[in-house]
Amino acid sequence: MDMSPELIGADPADRPGRLGVGVIGAGRVGAVLGAALRGAGHTITGVHAVSEASRTRAEALLPGVPVLEVPEILRRSEMVLFAVPDDALPELIAGLAAAGHIQTGHLMVHTSGRHGVRVMDPVRAHGAIPLAVHPAMTFTGLSLDLARLQDCVFGVTADPVVLPVAQALVVEMGGDPVVVKEADRAAYHLALSHGSNHLVTVTAQARQILEEIGVAEPERMLRPLMQASLENALTDGDGALTGPVARGDVETVRGHRDTLHELVDGGMPSDVLAVWESLARATAQRAARRGALRADAAERILAVLAVLAVLDGADDGPDATG
Repeated sequence: MDMSPELIGADPADRPGRLGVGVIGAGRVGAVLGAALRGAGHTITGVHAVSEASRTRAEALLPGVPVLEVPEILRRSEMVLFAVPDDALPELIAGLAAAGHIQTGHLMVHTSGRHGVRVMDPVRAHGAIPLAVHPAMTFTGLSLDLARLQDCVFGVTADPVVLPVAQALVVEMGGDPVVVKEADRAAYHLALSHGSNHLVTVTAQARQILEEIGVAEPERMLRPLMQASLENALTDGDGALTGPVARGDVETVRGHRDTLHELVDGGMPSDVLAVWESLARATAQRAARRGALRADAAERILAVLAVLAVLDGADDGPDATG
């Protein structure tokens, strides 16, 4: 995987160290990374795609690549990319190893954020080399993701002796490899999931409230505000906190609480109220810890939120079974 200057601009397929790569899982991630590796000159030997959506995606992003069963992909490939759900990965790897489908020298690469290389311990006895390469990006499964891979950070975990191989693969796909220790994979994945998935939830809830009061195209109102908030938070952390909670505007917080109750009583899903309460409490606590919110103001805001918790508990107490 030589990336020396004399090779820049050459046909990627002429670079040394090109591999036959099989892709197991033609979901949004697998098909895109397969296309990126193909663009770097590797040969995609086959793809495993079960659903109709996966087959359509494979045809679009990996045209001409045969759809094969998993054992045949391993037989044909020097490197296998596993882009399957986190929970499915351990059983899949163990089953393939037990069935004797792993070959000596196989590069076994998975894209799970949660797992490091320990999940692939069963392949080591067969002489295979495990690598964990997780892109810190959300995927659409469309060709536009290939451009987004440029400068995308990948969380990489591997044994020290083969870590450069994992890093080189990421660089070839246009990404930026960042080493994550095996013991830190769970915390790494938690941080990314919390920041990305819950951002989507909060955004959808804010949009829903605006739609509820008749605002047309709420995204036009939210986009500049939320983009600026995200950039400020990434730059300054808690120092970017603004708004009524961080300012200690107790009556405004109380008004927001009452308005949310009215909206929920009117039919809006109650998850909006629960999320707002939790985030308002966390915001007050973080602002108070850094000294941006006076202790007395923080106490009054938390008291308002405590009333909210009591009101919620009246309808859905700890003994409720749902």
